[in-house]
Amino acid sequence: MKRNSRFSKFWSKIKSKRRRKKLVFKQLGSYDETFKVMLLGEPGAGRSTLAQKYCFDFFNPELGVSVGVDFYVKSLDFQGRKIKLQIWDIGGEERFNFLLPTYCIGASAVMIIYDITDPQSLKQLYNWVQIIRGKIRDVPIMLVGNKLDLEKNRKLEKEEAMEIVKKYKLASYSEISIKTGQNVEKSFETLTEMLIGSSLPQL
Repeated sequence: MKRNSRFSKFWSKIKSKRRRKKLVFKQLGSYDETFKVMLLGEPGAGRSTLAQKYCFDFFNPELGVSVGVDFYVKSLDFQGRKIKLQIWDIGGEERFNFLLPTYCIGASAVMIIYDITDPQSLKQLYNWVQIIRGKIRDVPIMLVGNKLDLEKNRKLEKEEAMEIVKKYKLASYSEISIKTGQNVEKSFETLTEMLIGSSLPQL
């Protein structure tokens, strides 16, 4: 009889601990929306430094080239909703293009970053857009021109970039400076707003 009583007390404690653990887990992982955002761009265009600037407010111009993929998480409160952005920094070299269809799985949006002082940083744009739309047809793609702090060295005018956006039917266009932080937050806010709008039920 005593053994049964001890066992009952022991089992009650275990169930109580399990309930508490579940409650804590739900509180920590509670998001209204989770979005996977892919960053693409040629080496040197600012893809990896953009991820670090946005997630950690940290800028390191000597940051090494991503080999394959790096992964970041950004939590934010936006328009009364708790959002988690899973940011995938995809290596921009052509040798990594064969991996791109795999990384596209589950993606909610794509940012393609280029250097406004170097038109060659857009040389793979067509291939990237074809791969992305072949795998996830309706995903919004934002074109982002980096290095506004080097405006005097600009080689690709904003009007030319806008023509590219129209030609490839991209969702949005932005120009930023990762070094100074200009328009970095605003660009991600624009993208997040598009994602929230697309995730809401249609009335």
